[in-house]
Amino acid sequence: MAYKIDADTCTACGACYDECPVEAIKEGDVYSIDPDTCTDCGACADVCPVEAISPGE
Repeated sequence: MAYKIDADTCTACGACYDECPVEAIKEGDVYSIDPDTCTDCGACADVCPVEAISPGE
């Protein structure tokens, strides 16, 4: 399953965007992850300073 970003926690800092090796993260007021592009590597979750990213279900 693809990782997901909790919209209530995300601060749109950009750390995850810069870290994603497959460009699955979309910028915005709250960032989002394209589940079809995400490879479940977890790099985004590792760098999120507010722990807003978790494995999807």
